Amino acid sequence: PPLAPAGLGPKQSPTVTMATSAVRATIAMSRVSVRPAPRTGKKHVARDVRQRAKSESPNGAKPRALISVSDKTGMTDLAEGLSALGYDVVSTGGSAKAISDVGVEVTTVDQITSFPEMLDGRVKTLHPAVHGGILARRDLETHVEAVKKHDIGYIDVVAVNLYPFRETVAAGGDFAKCVENIDIGGPAMIRAAAKNHPFVYVLVDSADYKPLIEHIKSEPSPEDDLKFRKRLAWKAYQHCASYDTVVSEYLWSEIGEGQPAPELCVPMSLHETLRYGENPHQPAAVYSDDSLAEAAGMGVGRAKQHHGKEMSYNNYLDAEAAFSCVCDFPTSDPTCVIVKHTNPCGAASASGSDGDILEAYRQAVRADPISAFGGIVAFNCELTEEMAKELREFRSPTDDETRMFYEIVIAPSYTEKGLEVLKGKSKNLRILEANPRTPSSTLRQVGGGWLQQSSDSLVPEDIHFEVVTDTHPTHEQYEALKFAWRVVKHVKSNAITVATQGRLLGMGSGQPNRVNSVRIALEKAGDEAEGSVLASDAFFPFAWGDSVEKACQAGVKAIAHPGGSMRDQDAIDCCNKYGVALLTTGHRHFRH
Repeated sequence: PPLAPAGLGPKQSPTVTMATSAVRATIAMSRVSVRPAPRTGKKHVARDVRQRAKSESPNGAKPRALISVSDKTGMTDLAEGLSALGYDVVSTGGSAKAISDVGVEVTTVDQITSFPEMLDGRVKTLHPAVHGGILARRDLETHVEAVKKHDIGYIDVVAVNLYPFRETVAAGGDFAKCVENIDIGGPAMIRAAAKNHPFVYVLVDSADYKPLIEHIKSEPSPEDDLKFRKRLAWKAYQHCASYDTVVSEYLWSEIGEGQPAPELCVPMSLHETLRYGENPHQPAAVYSDDSLAEAAGMGVGRAKQHHGKEMSYNNYLDAEAAFSCVCDFPTSDPTCVIVKHTNPCGAASASGSDGDILEAYRQAVRADPISAFGGIVAFNCELTEEMAKELREFRSPTDDETRMFYEIVIAPSYTEKGLEVLKGKSKNLRILEANPRTPSSTLRQVGGGWLQQSSDSLVPEDIHFEVVTDTHPTHEQYEALKFAWRVVKHVKSNAITVATQGRLLGMGSGQPNRVNSVRIALEKAGDEAEGSVLASDAFFPFAWGDSVEKACQAGVKAIAHPGGSMRDQDAIDCCNKYGVALLTTGHRHFRH
């Protein structure tokens, strides 16, 4: 799916919602050190009351902070900081014990509710003494009188993060265990505090603990304080939205039976703000997919950049095209794929180069050296020192002098020396390391909606190639057809690949009619078209004087296409006339 929706500007939100959801991002909080002179008037007095960092309950209770966290990172520092500022600390279970152990006086929740935890901890904070203290508006007399009547103290800070549901599912927990890790009281407190943010600071991220302490110490102006509180409230609701999205995704996976969900949410977190989109006038960003389907953290969106300039929007698209193509090849056959503008312009495997991946790289360049220059090089194997040296020094076949220039090199791993040598090629060369992503589903935006589909994960091993002509392919031709078919899946339609065993000779892409794609692929193959094989992503609508006959006349000896045209027999008859083997796959590989 697109990495960011159109229209995001330099001040874009660090989250994006697809159909209702969003995710976490660290907040950079601004501070002020000088408090302006107090202003007079009823309106300004009311605002000052609402924005006070600490509030006294009508029953005389000190300002209070409720801390109840699953992830205890930074928790004790927060408790110590708030205690030093005069807050009473209220907590639950293990959080209360950990806070007490560092010497901070702590009140347990059951002490303020006069009600014990019950149902194995399922009920502990769901009580008016807690939620009344969080939700009471300090500027409404009816609210003030209500908390006074029922002896409820205000709660001015709520620090809560949620049960590790996503982590439990990712770790393989059974259904009962996963359901038990759905948090109930936590989201209720977070949402309550966020709703009443003019009076309550809500914290869902340990990265915000220190900024809150510093913010309170700075005695901010009412305007700055409200801005700070709104940011925390926004983050709290996003946190809950992301959490609920993952729960919903999990439950649908249990009952959906592979059908599209009636409602769909995709949580994403800002990975990087990009310089621009496809063009300089288009602001852009890249987001990480935090859904359960992507819990393994694989693919280009999670790639580690070892070196080079920052990635651009187009870099991500090209890197994805190159890496997804090369990862379709078995790791037992080291392979190199070169991509330009999301289309494979070169590809070769060690199996077609006497087992030598270095020679496979050279053959990938030779398929189209002009297009390869400035392209993206991808490998499905570890990149070694020898391979790095070849990438640094190999000259363009166009003149045997110019060193090949690339935007990106991407591989699943690098040797230490290989990485060191490759960094020396150029200070700008982007070197990425990524784990192959297991295909699942894709989303793509259209005006006013999204298209969802399962990924095209078919590879030649999943397909039956049926010979429909008198001539049968040789073993070498059959292996070459599987190679061509593996590559053609990644070429934009109308797509044609011409290949020999383990090596791409030429490809035609993106043409409105198939015969032009055939012509371009054959032109790039040149004299090597004699004895080659050809693969088409879709059936041939015409044969005589068209794609099939032109391929036969150029010397192609075996052709693979899905079949299914009303003129399939014409294609068979044409191939029989020229003694060419024709195979059908029964599967199409359109790519738009």
